[in-house]
Amino acid sequence: MDFAVLLEYSWVLIVLIVLEGLLAADNAVVLAVMVKHLDPKRRKRALFYGLLGAFVFRMMAILLLVWLVQWWWMQALGALYLFYVSITHLIAIRKGQQHSEADGEDNVSTDDGSASGFWLTVAKVELADIAFAIDSILAAAAIALALPEVGGDFFGINTGQYLVMLVGGLIGVIIMRFFATWFVEILNKKPGLEVAAFVIVGWVGVKLSVLTLAHEQIGIIPHAFPHSVTWKLIFWAVMVAVVLIGWFSSRNKPVSDSKKVETY
Repeated sequence: MDFAVLLEYSWVLIVLIVLEGLLAADNAVVLAVMVKHLDPKRRKRALFYGLLGAFVFRMMAILLLVWLVQWWWMQALGALYLFYVSITHLIAIRKGQQHSEADGEDNVSTDDGSASGFWLTVAKVELADIAFAIDSILAAAAIALALPEVGGDFFGINTGQYLVMLVGGLIGVIIMRFFATWFVEILNKKPGLEVAAFVIVGWVGVKLSVLTLAHEQIGIIPHAFPHSVTWKLIFWAVMVAVVLIGWFSSRNKPVSDSKKVETY
């Protein structure tokens, strides 16, 4: 590998790590809000399973990249699931707020304390991991597959390009581990951010919908649009706006010792 190619690979890897870190933050939001209702001990376990699932599904998505690019309906299913998660939880939050106002309480616990409730939460988290894995790897592919080919072929993907996506994906999961724990703590202090979090989940669903509509087999919108500067600016501007609105519209809430999040 000559110096020019090595420099190009290094630069793309840095860009990909930053991108994966941002996408990992989205995934961490989902993990945090989905396990928030559990008690600290089971929340810790659920976060572990969620992060493990994120790692496994990202590795699977990299191996299945050749097919994921062809299966537009995989992107569509991911979008539909994120819409489902976003809408159902926003409705549940609204009902919880109405219940709190009627009872004069600040919080409503949705944790039934049962093992079935815990595993149902884990199952929902893993399904969300699949949707985010598809989004993450497709974004990585858009960058890495533009690199010059180095080495042989690995499952239909150039080895050099594959390694760049692999390293970026691994670092994204590592970043997610810290984001998830931190975000649970933030949610306990600023409960209003929970609404913003599920709005973000729905917005990522919009992103996957745009990818679906721009797929070569669908062609409703131009194929290059999801990777254009215009769309990226729109996507991240909305993301930042939702976070800022959620942050500044949420009142601080003291966290009791019983609700402090354990790290793992």
